[in-house]
This record gives sequence, C-alpha cells and structure tokens, in this order.
Amino acid sequence: MRLKIFTDYSLRMLIFLASKPDRRGTIAEIAVAFDISESHLTKVSHELGKVGILANIRGKGGGLKLAKEPREINVGLIVRITEGQARAAECFETDGACRLFPVCGLRPLLDDAVAAFYAVLDRHTLEDITGNRRAISEMLGTHG
Repeated sequence: MRLKIFTDYSLRMLIFLASKPDRRGTIAEIAVAFDISESHLTKVSHELGKVGILANIRGKGGGLKLAKEPREINVGLIVRITEGQARAAECFETDGACRLFPVCGLRPLLDDAVAAFYAVLDRHTLEDITGNRRAISEMLGTHG
C-alpha cells in the first residue's frame, strides 16, 4: 500500500515535533529540515490541529507542538485520518463498477491485506517510532 504525500508529511511533522519535546517547532523549521513546501505543511498542521493531534499556537512565541504525549498518538489512527477510506484497488471505489464484482475473489483478499496493514500500524505509537529522539534531532539539525 502506498501512502499519500499528505500522510507522509503528517508523519514527518509529528516525528519532528516528538524529537524536540521541550520546545515548539515552526512550519518553516520543518520545511527546511525535510526540504518540503511550507504550503503543504500548513495544510497538514491545520488538519492535525482540527483532530486534536497538534496544538497550533498563533502569535509571538507561537508554533506547533504535540497536543498529546507521543505514547498517546497511535500511528494507525494518524494514517486513517490522513488517508481516508482505505481501498486496495481502484475497482473497489464503487460497488458494481467492475463486471466481475458479483463474483470477484480478489476483493476479500485485498480487504484482508489492508486490515493486516492497519493491524500492524495500530500496535505502534509515535513514541515507538521516535525512541531515538536524540539521533532524529541530530539528523534534522534541531538539537541543542
């Protein structure tokens, strides 16, 4: 399964912020660290703020921070939020769009595969994937 760029950027933003829990991050810092568009990150921060994953603080001294502890942020939930309805193949988007739909044996197999994919992600939190905060911070140039 291939994740959308929006999901990729969401996970990167969360990893960045989890790597520096003692201070707020900015969209500009994250954009530089990953060499990605500030415009895209603005959309990401807005969406993650709306669902209570990020705290977006405006004004002087503002920035972004996690609204929850990394151990409370489930990776599977983040991917579900940012990906929307998971479908393994385009032909599953609307029932009956394919002539084989009534007898297709592929659909249940791929539905199981998607369920297994999310089952793995559901077992992990942001804390699990950022246990090496110091190394992440050094790689992103945010240490110190």
